[in-house]
Amino acid sequence: MIEPVIVVVILLALIAIGAPIFLALGAAGLTGLYMARGSMAFFFGPTSLFGQLNSFELLALPLFVLMGNLLAATPVGKNLFHAAVVWLQWLRGGLAIATVGASTVFGAVSGVSIAGVAAVGSIAIPEMLQRGYSRSLAAGSVVSSGALAMLIPPSVPLIIYGAVSNVSVADLFIGGIVPGLALAFALCVYIYIRALLHPEEAPLQAVVDYSWGDRFRAIGGIWHALILIAVVLGTIYSGFATPSEAAAFGALGAFVIAAVIFRSLDGKGLLKVLGSSVRISGAILLIMGCARIFGDYLNLVRVPDAISGLLVGTDLPPELILLLIMLVLVGLGMLVDAVSLIVVTTPILLPLITALGYDPLWFGIILVMNLEIAVITPPVGLNLYTLRAVAPVLKIEEIIRSVVPFVGVQFVMLMIFVLFPALTLWLPNLLR
Repeated sequence: MIEPVIVVVILLALIAIGAPIFLALGAAGLTGLYMARGSMAFFFGPTSLFGQLNSFELLALPLFVLMGNLLAATPVGKNLFHAAVVWLQWLRGGLAIATVGASTVFGAVSGVSIAGVAAVGSIAIPEMLQRGYSRSLAAGSVVSSGALAMLIPPSVPLIIYGAVSNVSVADLFIGGIVPGLALAFALCVYIYIRALLHPEEAPLQAVVDYSWGDRFRAIGGIWHALILIAVVLGTIYSGFATPSEAAAFGALGAFVIAAVIFRSLDGKGLLKVLGSSVRISGAILLIMGCARIFGDYLNLVRVPDAISGLLVGTDLPPELILLLIMLVLVGLGMLVDAVSLIVVTTPILLPLITALGYDPLWFGIILVMNLEIAVITPPVGLNLYTLRAVAPVLKIEEIIRSVVPFVGVQFVMLMIFVLFPALTLWLPNLLR
């Protein structure tokens, strides 16, 4: 069994020298297939790539990316933050809590974490710093809450996991609701307690006496996005439309909001949005196709079965095995991007998870919760560098230090949902 070791070494070496991740996965997978099946590898490789991408449900991925990019070109992010401030400014740490609330809602219209960090962070950071908030609290609240877009539906990582694992994307969307909202609530509680214990980090300004009219007028700037979220997710959960069909409607609705209601999208802006969406979607799909080549090689030589049999045969408690898996995923997430981590680890770990008696739907949610930690931890944490780009007043070292306690909160919530799978599964089971 020296061949799998050679393949993994090739993969790691290519990544280490800076090769694109799709090239590293494809080259390593083809090498392994060639060692296992000779020249037939050049038949298996294209078949694997096409088989991964030839999926109707995968149409939802570029369409939801387009929907998020269209809404990111509107004042929706700014309006969300303003509405959250109007409703929550009376709380200690209210601006940071408002940031979490705005990021949570924006995550439900984008599905991409960096879009939420860019849209909300560019507004929230200057506002919080101007009102005397500590740089650490301001940066940490934006970076950590931006990651909620990965879990709160419609979520691009959940679509990718569904395509790789053959788990229903609609069920995954339903399963992401409770953990996503629970994590958002946990972040708010942490911010509130931190602001109470260290009031100098979140000075309580003179409370503006907003009337109920002011509050409802604030919602008037976001009602379009809220209705779009409700319609898109409602059609999926009710079974009226598939995720791909709902994503098409969502992209059309986002275009109407951007071009007609807000009038923030001209021809040049539309081309920019389309170009950005094509680049993001193309990169994700290319990684998925090449990762399927690598995964098919591992399945051909039965690496997942060997790992599953080895760990199950140790007679360790399932909870301890899960903890080890979570630690490995968190570590890998610090080095590998989210898409690659899903498509590479799922074929390896899913047989082990099912052998331990756990639901693949639950594992998908847990995997994405791991990715939420990954995108806010260096050196590959994209949210960190996105915030640095939109808020140059902050140094990257400050941003990295700011996320440490927020990572702790996320890890605690991850462990809760790992140890109590029923918390994740009760809503999907209820709606079934």
